[in-house]
Amino acid sequence: MQMSLPQAVAANFLGKAPNWYKQAIIAFLIINPILFAINPYVAGWALVLEFIFTLAMALKCYPLQPGGLLLMEALFIGMTTPEHMKHEMVVNIEVILLLVFMVAGIYFMKDLLLFLFTKLLLKLKNKIALSIAFAAACAVLSAFLDALTVVAVIITVGLGFYSIYHKVASGKDFHADHDHSQDEEVPHLSRDDLENFRAFLRNLMMHAGVGTALGGVMTMVGEPQNLIIADKAGWDFVEFFIRMSPITIPVFFAGLATTFVVEKFKLFNYGAQIPPVVREILTDYDTYTTANLTIQDKAKLGVQGLIALWLVVGLAGHLAAVGLIGLSIIVLATSMSGVIDEHSIGKAFEEALPFTALLCVFFGVVAVIIDQGLFTPVITWVLTFEGKTQLVMFYLANGLLSMVSDNVFVGSVYITEVTAALNNGAITRDQFDMLAVAINTGTNLPSVATPNGQAAFLFLLTSAIAPLLRLSYGTMVYMALPYTIVLTLVGLAATYLGLYELTEWLYEMHLIEHHVTGAADAAPAAH
Repeated sequence: MQMSLPQAVAANFLGKAPNWYKQAIIAFLIINPILFAINPYVAGWALVLEFIFTLAMALKCYPLQPGGLLLMEALFIGMTTPEHMKHEMVVNIEVILLLVFMVAGIYFMKDLLLFLFTKLLLKLKNKIALSIAFAAACAVLSAFLDALTVVAVIITVGLGFYSIYHKVASGKDFHADHDHSQDEEVPHLSRDDLENFRAFLRNLMMHAGVGTALGGVMTMVGEPQNLIIADKAGWDFVEFFIRMSPITIPVFFAGLATTFVVEKFKLFNYGAQIPPVVREILTDYDTYTTANLTIQDKAKLGVQGLIALWLVVGLAGHLAAVGLIGLSIIVLATSMSGVIDEHSIGKAFEEALPFTALLCVFFGVVAVIIDQGLFTPVITWVLTFEGKTQLVMFYLANGLLSMVSDNVFVGSVYITEVTAALNNGAITRDQFDMLAVAINTGTNLPSVATPNGQAAFLFLLTSAIAPLLRLSYGTMVYMALPYTIVLTLVGLAATYLGLYELTEWLYEMHLIEHHVTGAADAAPAAH
């Protein structure tokens, strides 16, 4: 029976999303203008909760479309203005450039990273050592790259391993065409090995994801909100790292200790071993590819290593805005790898641009929050506390919100409000700097609790590898639980017990200096 036009429109709306989800979005769009006419403050909170709902339901529908519809309506009915949204985007242009250019730049260095991670997996036969190495490697990479970029690399690595085994298990050679999403061609004798390999890769993906959080919290380029915080505070790459270190260093070692414990005692679905037959296939593949490396291939890997060195030096020396360093990587990597046609270059931007567009929607919602004064009462209440208690309250407030919402969203809202408090004379500059540390660590550490808390986790959940490894939302929450507990509590203890004292010591050692200007004046120094 042929559809009527209204039925066709309804079927097209949000595509394959469940009907109940479509109905919920339509209900939000109907309710919001009515609420806004009655009470703008309540309507603002309704929009924020609805937006958080779209983030939580990212597996049903990517949040850009429903979140974008909600924001467009908010602009039309006057919750905020297009000019204010544009202002928030302009203020945070470094974050947008980071996502557009840095993620794309690393795309052209995947050969080197894939080569290194393959060697790591095959050389380390002890699962505990391999898990710690994966987490530590991802932490180090995330400190210099964006966590989203590192997860994109890990997904590529995992997908490569999975497809190689799946292809061979299906009776084909390394270069045959094969659909690794279908298990029909895998003999039943190999199914157990396949399930065990899936469990093994799930373990590595989660360790890697947590590793990006451990490293991502340390530097201004690790997470998008770090860059926003650094920009507001006027901190460069080195100062950001030093100011965070009283919390991030103990948390890093606590995170690696957690990796050891869950693997050693096989807790929370960890401890899965790679089947011997799978290791043999992957070793054969690595031997085959290494033996067939041409002089050109080796030259390409060597050049990518030099570009990686430039990346570290450029970021550590703050030689240019992070996004511009990413742009330089695109130019260097493509030039030296012979990638010169537009179509090949365009593929690099496919991973980053959807999330960049979503981030711009975030900034629109942030504009609504500011215009409607939604967080002002909370900020005012938290500022009534003093000293260490105030830092703890900021850490907890950011942490709890980041567990259910996106940490970029929460971090940008809180630092904007604290900047306003500084400019209004409600807090001192030293107080602002301490609160900025609490906001950064609060948004980065507890947010590993859920995929919608960490952009990198959300990226993993919505990637092509998640269904292949049977990595669902619930599975990710369960497997992240030990890390959530440890990282949150160690971060909280470090905030309360050592942040004030160690920061004073850093001042005395002249590793950092007191800022005498307001955040609004200091911000340009970050460029």
